[in-house]
Amino acid sequence: MLDLSFQILAFLFLAAFVAGFIDSIAGGGGLITVPAMLIAGLPPLETLGTNKLQSLFGSASASIAYARRGHVKLSKQVPMALMSALGAAGGAILATIIPADTLEAILPFLLVAIALYFAVKPNLHDEDRHRRITPFLFGLTFVPAVGFYDGLFGPGAGSFFMLSFVTMAGFGVLKATAHTKFLNFGSNIGAFTVFVLNGVVLWKVGIVMGFGQFLGAQAGSRLAMRSGAKIIKPLLVITCVALALKLLSDPAHPLRIWLGF
Repeated sequence: MLDLSFQILAFLFLAAFVAGFIDSIAGGGGLITVPAMLIAGLPPLETLGTNKLQSLFGSASASIAYARRGHVKLSKQVPMALMSALGAAGGAILATIIPADTLEAILPFLLVAIALYFAVKPNLHDEDRHRRITPFLFGLTFVPAVGFYDGLFGPGAGSFFMLSFVTMAGFGVLKATAHTKFLNFGSNIGAFTVFVLNGVVLWKVGIVMGFGQFLGAQAGSRLAMRSGAKIIKPLLVITCVALALKLLSDPAHPLRIWLGF
């Protein structure tokens, strides 16, 4: 059994708080929590499983905060959350069978594309726009697809949910953020269930970090609701670019291996 000191647990709690704060606004909390757990000495597979446990606290916290202020009705989102959970469970199962090298190689470019879209699109604000797809079809296609990705690999799933809500469902930026959190909760549940069944969740670490996630998400969601698109858009752009750079900086990243540098 992995025995962590109080100082290490305090470090992970703080990392989870910061991740919960950022994730509740723009997604990308895994950019902070996964490296923090690896630095603390957690094995890679246990890091992925434990990350889903602590992420549940953050996504639930943000969902509750947005719902209390009337930005989302969670009861109406249950079917989509279930589709997200099913997609994530399928992705997590597949992750135990096949390597995700190809997906990991192209992910930085997808994240940069999302950042550019939100950075240069002039009419992104908090008001809803014309939707391009019905809620029913959206729930059957984009929701399980992003959930599948979250279970298979994970980083940037919140940003993909955001992009889908804004571009296809016609949501304003704040509304898209609020609806993203509960779907993140669903995908976390789906992937977490698979990891639990495989016995790769460190409960003590996950719960300690979960409290940090919960508090950070409360603070972040309140800031997002006060500032709306003014804070969400730049933080989303920064988060996507930072995650892309973080992935490319890894010497073991498939793209660097394929290109020989």
